[in-house]
Amino acid sequence: MTMTRRTALGAGLGTLALPLAGAQAQQLATHTVGVVVSLTGPAGRFGQAAAKSVELAFNELNAAAGAQGIAGGRLAFDLRDAQSQGSVAVDQARQLVDLRRVPAIIGGIISSVSIPIVTSVTGPAGVVQISPASSSPTLTRLAAEGQTRGWFFRTITSDALQGTAAARYAMDQGLRRLAIIHVNNDFGVNMVNEFRRAYLALGGTITTTVPYNERQASYAPEVTRAMAGDPPALYLVSYPGDGTTIARTWIQQGGAQTFLLNDGMNSADFIRDVGPRFLNNAFGTSSGTVSTPSTEFFAQAYPAMSGGFGAGAPAADRAFDAAAIIGLATARAGRFEAGPIREAIRQVTGPGGEVVHAGPQGFRRALELIRANQPIRYVGVIGPVEFDQHGDITGPFRKWRIQNGEITTVGQMTTEEVQAVQRQLPPR
Repeated sequence: MTMTRRTALGAGLGTLALPLAGAQAQQLATHTVGVVVSLTGPAGRFGQAAAKSVELAFNELNAAAGAQGIAGGRLAFDLRDAQSQGSVAVDQARQLVDLRRVPAIIGGIISSVSIPIVTSVTGPAGVVQISPASSSPTLTRLAAEGQTRGWFFRTITSDALQGTAAARYAMDQGLRRLAIIHVNNDFGVNMVNEFRRAYLALGGTITTTVPYNERQASYAPEVTRAMAGDPPALYLVSYPGDGTTIARTWIQQGGAQTFLLNDGMNSADFIRDVGPRFLNNAFGTSSGTVSTPSTEFFAQAYPAMSGGFGAGAPAADRAFDAAAIIGLATARAGRFEAGPIREAIRQVTGPGGEVVHAGPQGFRRALELIRANQPIRYVGVIGPVEFDQHGDITGPFRKWRIQNGEITTVGQMTTEEVQAVQRQLPPR
């Protein structure tokens, strides 16, 4: 990637314009998308990784568009730090919508940020919002109730599926009895509710369930409560920051070194800071991917420009696809306006069009087809994405474990396999 196509993500926030070389930049407008992700706080590393993915996607789309641009402009983004707090996120989103007049926002990372943004800002204002990592079933319910007003999309599967997948995986690994410690927010509560329903139905036993509030100096009381009954394993639903402290406390207090982890704990930082030797019996689930040429492109291009993140960093692949979908939808819409972009999102991802992928050749082909008024179907880094009426997607789940300090994929659970388990569950 040449220097004219890269703009480093610095410490300061604000508009990150991704310019084209030479006189091209003078001929094009700037289409600024809002990005509200957590750059600090417990989900900070997720947001940092996601921001670099947006940068890469927009760089590649701008380069592929050449002098004609994307709907007559070049893509840029205004990056704001949600600080892993809903109130901060709402304030930043409102500034983007009211002052910057952005027609689309990518974010947030965690559900407790995305939910207040869509209910307080993007939904009422009629602005597209697409999250790469907010997985709470509450977002599906809000959409079904009309509270998102059709403006919300996400490129991650709901925890209604992931909790079931985690329960099945736990039983398959022989984890038939465990304690739970979970973050006390919308994401953590919903994930555990879905897990508990499936796990108990499959014959598992939960010794105790302990919620925790974020950013505490110590989690010793929560760990002590969770260790009651001497559970042989711990299901930790957390983020790498707080999760590291909790896992270390669990180990220091003599807890069994067998862990079940949620997708966000799939983190090299977590492994390094807890200590690899303590995590050789740690298992986890994440929203899976179907390998495509987009996956291969991302695996090579992202680490080279990300400033230290690997292609498997949580939220990185899904943030790239979210940004690519926004960019391609803008091109399809022909206007940088919220309503046309929203309608075009399903047009560039739904079945029936010529399949196109990420990367220089793929994006050039996509834009050629769009200019010729031909249908396309973007098949991204995570595979084919098709949004239902609630803005949700379905997809497989990746089963992984940690061994010798490395995260290893050990298999994949299909959507059909998860749904088969759900059909066996008692009514709510």
